[in-house]
Amino acid sequence: MGGDMEHLSIGEFARTSGLTPKALRLYDELDLLRPDRVDPLTGYRWYAPAQLDRACLVARLRLIGMPLARIREVASAPAGVAADQVRTYWRQVEADTASRRDIVASVVEHLRTKETIMQISGPTLTARSAWRLGQGARAAQQDALHAGGCLFVVADGFGPHGSPVPAALAVEAFAAVDSPADDPWSATDGDPAAALLAATGEAGRAITAEAAGLADPYHFGSTVTAALLVGSTLFSAHVGDSRLWLVRDGRAEQLTRDHTVVAALIEEGRLTEDEARSHEDRSLLNRALVPAGTGGHSDAGPDLATTEVRPGDRLVLTGDGVHAVLATDHLAALLTREGDPDAVAQEIADAVEAAGAPDNYALVVVDLADPADA
Repeated sequence: MGGDMEHLSIGEFARTSGLTPKALRLYDELDLLRPDRVDPLTGYRWYAPAQLDRACLVARLRLIGMPLARIREVASAPAGVAADQVRTYWRQVEADTASRRDIVASVVEHLRTKETIMQISGPTLTARSAWRLGQGARAAQQDALHAGGCLFVVADGFGPHGSPVPAALAVEAFAAVDSPADDPWSATDGDPAAALLAATGEAGRAITAEAAGLADPYHFGSTVTAALLVGSTLFSAHVGDSRLWLVRDGRAEQLTRDHTVVAALIEEGRLTEDEARSHEDRSLLNRALVPAGTGGHSDAGPDLATTEVRPGDRLVLTGDGVHAVLATDHLAALLTREGDPDAVAQEIADAVEAAGAPDNYALVVVDLADPADA
């Protein structure tokens, strides 16, 4: 295509810089990142290796949500001036966030005055579950899970290898909320959501205590996704990028939102799905259970949600060693497959292994049925 040894093709440049070919074409049109040479016959773009620094800077600034017009100013400025511009931009972001925090507090207070007490509906559905926990290519197992009478949990830990790992600490804290299937209220004191919130706090305290003896407590923590079935209502608590799925009428719906930097930017329309898939920081968490006082996001609290469920529904919890490895369409086909939980769980595990299982992986599959049909 008219290339040479001194240039990178648009595909090579995209892979190296963490941008996508689509983004590079857009940045060319916006005069943000022009190719070094364009083939006069084919229009094919070629980039010089020296342009990688600018491209990587653009990718990082996109990650923090900086508008393209402002990125152009920063990328064109001398290093010292650019640093001041980035610092100024972020100060404004923090000020805007503080203002929005006050608005949020006002809205929440207003809505609480209209809050009604949720009634737990219907008899507790019968839950049949199966799980798989694999080490994959990792040197140690740092995922953990729980599949009990009415509580199901998946956690993905990070930090130094050893025991207990943070995921195990998180799961242990949540397991105290579980109850026998025929006595679903015994561990919740009549408030399932409050019980999950308390378990999240207990998990954070356990992780904080364990980290006290570590040389590097700043990279120690866990994600956690928990689902508690009470009556025909599913209560969930979620922190991080593990996921809870609801399969109904042949369709899989993700009930949780990933707490990653790129996921937030996608939701805001600041980053495309294509950019996110190839971004070098695509797994960077912005919320997780981490030791208190380490500057992390342990004080953000979990996402709490309630979902009405019915006989025939399937719940699936996955760690990112599952959904980060399998393509979205492939995973959806596996989640919606007919069969009992054990067969479905095994097929998902087999698919992860067939894809190379580069990470630890954990999953729980739960099928719900009417107690009268049990």
